[in-house]
Amino acid sequence: MYFLKSGIKKHPVKRWNLPDRIFFGFGACHILAGVYLKKFPDKGFYALRIEPKTGFYGNHIFITNGIVAFDFHGYSLNSQLIKHFWKGWSDRYPGWDASIEKVDYPLLDTESLNQRKMLGPDQYLHNPIERAERFMNRFDHEHLIFAAYRKNKEELSAFCCL
Repeated sequence: MYFLKSGIKKHPVKRWNLPDRIFFGFGACHILAGVYLKKFPDKGFYALRIEPKTGFYGNHIFITNGIVAFDFHGYSLNSQLIKHFWKGWSDRYPGWDASIEKVDYPLLDTESLNQRKMLGPDQYLHNPIERAERFMNRFDHEHLIFAAYRKNKEELSAFCCL
């Protein structure tokens, strides 16, 4: 996992100049998730939020259909994404814990996001929605979703045959 240096998220130019994966992984994950849901409303995906317990950092929002997940890493199995995220934060902060909740608010609405201590799309240096669209255009979504399902099937087959 990658952890930002202190102060970068509070500095609009430094934040905007981060590479896309870091930008969408550490502070703008909700924008990427919102753009994904807008672009693919019919794929059966929804947003989940990992919300750390009081006193800890590590908030994250990603897209899933319960099996396949999408975030700044690209596509993976939902279980692997959660396991990777959990390990990264709990290794860094002993006792780290969080809840995972389905997102029930608009991810591109500034007022809703501000109520949850997140920036709205109009509060970044430039347009993060356009940046998220460009980032998402790098992926062959159909192929990668299928590959994740295939990996899930392989893991289930290996587990069943033990």
